[in-house]
Amino acid sequence: MAMSFAALAGFVVGAVAVLFYRNQIEIPGRTDTAEDAETGALPQGVASVLAVLPSSAVVLDAHDRVLRASSAARAFGLVKGDRMMAAELLALARQVRRDGEIRESEIDVAGHKFGQEVTNFAVRVAPLGSHGQVLVLAEDQTERRRVEAVRRDFVANVSHELKTPVGALSLLAETIQDAADDPEAVTRFAGRMQHEAARLTYLVQDLITLSRIQGAEPIPTPGQVAIDEAVHDAIDHCNTKALAKDITLVAGGTEGLRIWGDDELLVTALRNLIDNAIAYSPEHTRVVVSARPAGDSVEISVSDQGIGIPEESLERIFERFFRVDAARSRATGGTGLGLAIVKHVAVAHAGEVSVWSKEGSGSTFTLRLPAFGGSAVPVQRPLEAANG
Repeated sequence: MAMSFAALAGFVVGAVAVLFYRNQIEIPGRTDTAEDAETGALPQGVASVLAVLPSSAVVLDAHDRVLRASSAARAFGLVKGDRMMAAELLALARQVRRDGEIRESEIDVAGHKFGQEVTNFAVRVAPLGSHGQVLVLAEDQTERRRVEAVRRDFVANVSHELKTPVGALSLLAETIQDAADDPEAVTRFAGRMQHEAARLTYLVQDLITLSRIQGAEPIPTPGQVAIDEAVHDAIDHCNTKALAKDITLVAGGTEGLRIWGDDELLVTALRNLIDNAIAYSPEHTRVVVSARPAGDSVEISVSDQGIGIPEESLERIFERFFRVDAARSRATGGTGLGLAIVKHVAVAHAGEVSVWSKEGSGSTFTLRLPAFGGSAVPVQRPLEAANG
């Protein structure tokens, strides 16, 4: 991405410089380019080049006054009126104006989006012509840096998560070897080995599932998916865990709804949501899975009466390995990948997942997926089937 921006910035700087040069030598009778520079005139074609740029572009005159600014530059708050608001960019422009050298840098400015503290820009500043005009190009790379950080965290977290059960298995194996004459100890430690092996199996399975769907590739063999069947399959899969905590699993909502997609992936997403609801709910409560039509989509919600999610964690809840309470997650056997899988399943179906939660009042996760045929119309069952 950084190399792409540098290449684009180099091309733009070159193109604009050529336009400046051509306008200075090709326009008949042109003798006073200094006067044009003072009055804020731009050579023909420069404004058109800057207007099509996706990045922020600003042309400054010899007195740091903005001659031209792209809409992106104004949207990010880099420019207001005819003033450049970023002090770092002004300093770079003045250095370039003094020595004529092209400069590249990275700067942070106050965030323009709600909840975003800073916006990071890759910047290229170049001189234009001989009258002190300067071109500033700034590319927002905040999201790229965030993705790189997530990738680094993912590698580190995978290493840590795999090392924990593998290390435990190694230690338990040594302990069993030392306790070979104590059948009770062997039985106890063998049980712990089975627990750690199961945890490792779940982690590897979740990693495989996530790697299969996170590439944003289309589902290879989509088809009609009956929501009722997917919900009941997911509930059946989670019944044992629910019974252990005396949690009631309830299916409700509109029957007969269908989507276009992959039934196995949908069951996987619902199973992860239900497992999550069970893990973070107290005993003797209930988890409700319901479906309803929503225009050209189907909404499937999983609601619990659990501990809820802190507001500051809601934005990160679908990140891989993110845990609101790491100690509780490990105690319940969670891998930290379940909600990330749910998110990517939704994306693979051209849908989305959202969450509502309040601490102490439970949570509701909602999958919104495109309906089969473009309209969420329930499919009526045959009369004989309905009557049993």
